[in-house]
Parts: sequence; C-alpha cells; structure tokens
Amino acid sequence: MRIGDAAAAAGTTPRAMRLYEERGLLPPPERTLTGQRLYNDRDVARVRIIRQLLALGLTIEDVRASADRLHLIEGDTLPEYGEGVCTKAGGIVRRRLAALDAEIDRLTEQRDQLANRTEPRARR
Repeated sequence: MRIGDAAAAAGTTPRAMRLYEERGLLPPPERTLTGQRLYNDRDVARVRIIRQLLALGLTIEDVRASADRLHLIEGDTLPEYGEGVCTKAGGIVRRRLAALDAEIDRLTEQRDQLANRTEPRARR
C-alpha cells in the first residue's frame, strides 16, 4: 500500500511516516519504479506500536534506541511488562519515568510559587 493508505491504516499522517523513516524508527520501505513508498501490514503494525510508545511519553530518541527490537513485538499492541521485549527496554523507560518525575516536581514547585503570590493567605 502507498504512504497515504498506510498512514490512514496506522492512524497517522504521511508526514509522520516519513519522519519515522528519517529518524530510524521505521526501516526504509520498498519503492515502486516511480519512487513511491510501498508499505505492508507489518509496517503499519510497527507504526501503531511507535505511536503507542510516543503517546506514553517516550521521545523519538527513546524509541529509536529500541528500534532494532520493535520487530519482535507481534501484532500492533504493546505487550505487558515481562513479556520479552518490554523488559529489555527497562533502562529507557526508567530514565523517561525519572525525567517525567523531575518535570512533575518542577511544575509542582512552580505552581506552588505562583499560588503563594496570587491566592489570599489564611488569616491567623
């Protein structure tokens, strides 16, 4: 299938498909004699997995670090923890969780500082 059809089947855009290919998340597809990209069902499933990982808060760089193992995931849904591939990506996930926790702490502190300057203080 061509890029537009593959993108629609994966729930994304042709632009995103090209980005995933450029960033090494998706292997270069076969091409027609006229240079049009051709994708198969396995490529579409891989893009769905990539989108799930990005939706969970991983970055493109995080996913690229595990891109060589994405083909091990069967189907188009992420397996639960402990089911092979996910356990090997634990370091990436731990680092992303730590980064998210740090960002939550930073935003909570920022929110508290703003609230202290704008909300009336309780009377004593």
